[in-house]
Amino acid sequence: MNKHTTLPNLMQKIVSDEDIQTITEAVDYHDPSRKFTVRTLIDFSLLAAVHEWKSFRHGADVAPTYQLPRFHYSTVANKAKEIPYEIMKRLFALIISKCNRKTRRSLRFPKPLRIVDSTTVTVGKNRLSWAPYHGERSGIKLHVAYSPEHQSPMDAIETTGLRHDGPVGEALTHPKQILVEDRAYFKIERIDQFAENGQLFVIRMKENVEIHRRHRLQRLVSSDSNVIADFTCQLGTKPCRSKKRHRVVIFRDARGKEIRVVTNVFDVSAEKMADMYQERWAVEVFFR
Repeated sequence: MNKHTTLPNLMQKIVSDEDIQTITEAVDYHDPSRKFTVRTLIDFSLLAAVHEWKSFRHGADVAPTYQLPRFHYSTVANKAKEIPYEIMKRLFALIISKCNRKTRRSLRFPKPLRIVDSTTVTVGKNRLSWAPYHGERSGIKLHVAYSPEHQSPMDAIETTGLRHDGPVGEALTHPKQILVEDRAYFKIERIDQFAENGQLFVIRMKENVEIHRRHRLQRLVSSDSNVIADFTCQLGTKPCRSKKRHRVVIFRDARGKEIRVVTNVFDVSAEKMADMYQERWAVEVFFR
């Protein structure tokens, strides 16, 4: 499939011509055009948004390369004015209704989230003598990569209960997903390496990590935002300071507790970054 026509073809799979006809009839709108129809306007608007066309004139000039018909730029403006707002409102509602829960949730973030965490199951010492834990208990630790979109684990590794989370977590990374992890997985050398090799991450920082050369990021401040700060910096004391500058977002959770996360994801708002980390709590529900 031509890359220029992928988006309109995908849209047609979600919203068929029959769907459009049903909606236009419901609002008593008759489409007089045979060349620049409601469907054409939808395809034009979708491509214009994704490819950031500068104007109607620019869009009309490049439209034929995207398998759209040739038309004068004024045709787009006139069509947009002519079509009742109710049609677009109902089309939007239809698209949302046709997205399943997984799709609706994944649309919130640039890539799928991969929550990495662990839980320890303990039993009496004599039942698992090969897995000593603490005192008179034995323990098995389950390290899990969990998908909040699917609400199920994607990978799992079993170890004895005393095995540290950090080293095992390296086997649960995925280059096409955003890692979401707690403080147990935080290590300055590790996040520098992630930034180097392109592994996206959102990891909670340890409380005693020093912040160096802080630079505030510009953002639109909302009165109901739970974000306290959003900035880039280097992390750690001079002997072991990060080589890379990382983004740090500080926010308050539902209980008012201050949470600090470090990330190399820069194309989402600080509020959405807070949402990403708070998705991590879904794995704790799974463990229960």
